[in-house]
Amino acid sequence: MPSQSPEASPAVSSPPPALQIPLIGEPAPAFTAVTTQGPVHFPEDYRGKWVILFSHPADFTPVCTTEFMTFARLLPQFEALDCKLLGLSIDSNYSHIAWLRTIKEKIKYKGMKNIEVTFPVIADLKMEVARAYGMVQPSADDSHAVRAVFVIDPQAKVRTVLYYPQSTGRNFDEILRLVVALQTADAHHVATPADWRPGDDVIVPPPGSCGVAQQRMTEPDEDTQCLDWFLCLKRLPKDVLKLPPVWAGGK
Repeated sequence: MPSQSPEASPAVSSPPPALQIPLIGEPAPAFTAVTTQGPVHFPEDYRGKWVILFSHPADFTPVCTTEFMTFARLLPQFEALDCKLLGLSIDSNYSHIAWLRTIKEKIKYKGMKNIEVTFPVIADLKMEVARAYGMVQPSADDSHAVRAVFVIDPQAKVRTVLYYPQSTGRNFDEILRLVVALQTADAHHVATPADWRPGDDVIVPPPGSCGVAQQRMTEPDEDTQCLDWFLCLKRLPKDVLKLPPVWAGGK
């Protein structure tokens, strides 16, 4: 009589792969992709430029349509900051092209019409780029990208990461302000306080020694206001900043 085989162990499902999200300060993941403006090799094609890489859930969706129109309208403002736009969704290149043609030919929104989207939109049907940037989040949707925004500096380092739910459109004035604030901090070795706008005071880096802290309080610079030893503000006029045309002008 054949021996009885041991009872089979129940199948154990493998845990889902860990979500990859590039962290602030890390190199932005490299990729090659097909786009509506031809092939893109990142970061090689964008050396020396700031980049906003952003994802949207799907073509022909209402919130995404308003966002793309707004990004396209603001493109000259970002270009004045040496900042390139690069969109992405898990759709084909043909879908992208059809959607962008529909936007230009049919959609009118907040006074915008005949809007032509000229920045590249990545076709990512295999989700390779989306997964590398943590844009596919199964708890939200395992077949579409969330609304992600990555601000990447000229050294191809991630400087800002933003995520939005599908129901909420992005604030583009804030994205533009964010790029200006990052460039201002880098160029002038300062930090920007809450609600900072170009022309507002900026924060001087904290002192590195007790002596400098004491000197700041007893012998403040003419253009510096110290609220306490660790929190000092100084004037930084608009005319010394690199600004988009919409914000140019003196203060």
